[in-house]
This record gives sequence, structure tokens and C-alpha cells, in this order.
Amino acid sequence: MESVKKILITGGAGFIGSHVVRRFVQQYPAYHIVNLDALTYAGNLENISDIENKPNYTFVKGDITDPDFINALFADHHFDGVIHLAAESHVDRSITDPMSFVKTNVIGTVNLLHAAKTAWANNAEGKRFYHISTDEVYGSLGQTGLFTETTPYDPNSPYSASKAGSDHFVRAYGETYGLPYVITNCSNNYGPNHFPEKFIPLLINNIIENKALPVYGDGKYTRDWLFVKDHAAAIDLVFHEGKNHETYNIGGFNEWQNIDLVKLLCAKMDAKLGREAGASEKLITYVKDRPGHDLRYAIDASKINSELGWKPSVTFEEGLELTIDWYLQNEAWLKNVTSGDYKNYYDKQYH
Repeated sequence: MESVKKILITGGAGFIGSHVVRRFVQQYPAYHIVNLDALTYAGNLENISDIENKPNYTFVKGDITDPDFINALFADHHFDGVIHLAAESHVDRSITDPMSFVKTNVIGTVNLLHAAKTAWANNAEGKRFYHISTDEVYGSLGQTGLFTETTPYDPNSPYSASKAGSDHFVRAYGETYGLPYVITNCSNNYGPNHFPEKFIPLLINNIIENKALPVYGDGKYTRDWLFVKDHAAAIDLVFHEGKNHETYNIGGFNEWQNIDLVKLLCAKMDAKLGREAGASEKLITYVKDRPGHDLRYAIDASKINSELGWKPSVTFEEGLELTIDWYLQNEAWLKNVTSGDYKNYYDKQYH
């Protein structure tokens, strides 16, 4: 991939995307990174304010569901690669508004695929379309077993169904049109800059505010957790060294039942906030389960480890410490996100 010079990263103002954009801008000064984001509720330019003036970085506000806009963007920039992270990703929101997930995750992805196919029709050498997906497309596991790259798809929520559909379209464009692609399916991410509707930042914020800590059902749901900076490193590696038309699962090699995670987080927060041991556990509140809730996800990440040499750099306990410290040290960011003030950043900086 030595020839790659101009890369489009979609969703680069979001949680995972901001870490990927920062890594590529800082690690690859010879690349020009174009960050495309629609700046919906989870897109936050404060996440990447430290790189916005870098000479190899350009931010573009736009919507992947607009085919004319996407086609014009490709015509203007002649991209050598696409790293596609833009997506609606919150399961609860997909239950109440499934059509927005179909529009962004399926139609938006196909718009990007079609633009890339057209742009690279006569010369796909050195080009790459990298689609980032989720382990939720595989459905739910029982008490044992792991998701591998060959696990049959069995999505249970509108969110996971929309991501499964986008995955299938990426592979279809590869097989039908010869589009050079790679796909990764990752486990639950956590870390700095995470929008506080998600589980870990929601808990951190609620503990700070002494609010209830909602836990679905009996709290026995099990997830594999991946530190976001480790995920960004894996994306970097797959983009540069992964094989075309291959899928790689990226996981943190650590499973936690939700209730155990909540109690660990409570203990760490109590210590850091100088509260009495056990104080935050009293905030745990069991709430009605959501429909189609998958019991357990667990990733087998042995392929990316054996073929590309990737593995997590931190344990979950270490990553959780780093995450908590970041939120406690960035109270202004958290306040802006929870109040909605972060939405004004684009108007202030780009107009």
C-alpha cells in the first residue's frame, strides 16, 4: 500500500473514527486524510480539535446517504483508499427508528461502494475499500464458543441486520465488480471520547452525577471489550497489510458479564473520587430487558494475531483505568457532550 496517498475516512468525528483519523494523520504525514462526517448527534469535532490544523488533514461535512454528494467528492479528491466507519450504531435507537439504520448503514455504504467502483474502474491497483463492522452480525452465543470469520450471520436487532446487509454488499461488490476490499468485525469498544449513551461512559457519567446505573435484565449479558486505541492500531495494520477480500475479527480477548463490569467500574470510580467503598454500587438499578437482546458475544481474534501479529496492548483493567482517568480529566468535554454544546463547534470553527 506504499502508493496510497489520499484516504477518505468516513465517520471520523465519531468515537472510533476520531481515534483512527488522529492515528493516520499523525503516523502518515505523506498521506492526505479527508475526514467525512455528517455530524449527527454522535459526531463531535472536539474529539479531533488537536489535529484540525495539520497540513495533511481536511474535514468535510456531508452525508453518505447523498449519492450525488459522494460521487462529486470522489471526483474531486481521487481517493486511493476508503476507511468506512460512518454508521448508526446504538442498538436501542435501532429498535425505535430502524429506517435511519437502513438508510445510513446499508444505502450509505452502497453509495460509497458505487463511487469507489466507478472511480477505480480502470485502475484498482493499490486501492482499498476497508469496511468496519461489528460482531453483532453473528447473532448470539451460548455459554461457550467464539465467533470466527466463518461464523454464519444471524443478526437479531435492526442495527445488526443493517450492518450485516452492508457487509454483504461490500463482499458482493468485491465478487461482482472486482472491488478490492477488506472487512473487520470488532467487539465492543471503550475508551476516551465515547458518547455517553454507550454503556461504560454512561456509567462513568452517572457515577459522577450520583445517578442510577441502569443494568438490563439480570446483568448476566456477556461482552468482549476492546480498547479503542488498540482497535485503531488494528485498523491501521489491516488497512496496510491485510489481504484483499479477507475478513478479520478484532477482539479484546476478555469477556465480562455486565454486572461484574459495573461493580468493577464502581469500585474504581469510588477510589478515584474519594468515596466510601461500595457507595456507587448502591446506584445499580435493574431495568426491563430490551427486545432481541443477545446473551453473549465473544470474538476469536486468532486470525489477525497469527497473520498480522496484532494483539491488545492493554488488559481490560488497564484500559478501564485509562478511560476513567480521561473522563475525569476532561470534564469540559463531558459537560459539552451531555449539554449538547458540542454541536456548536462546527459553526464556530468552520464558518
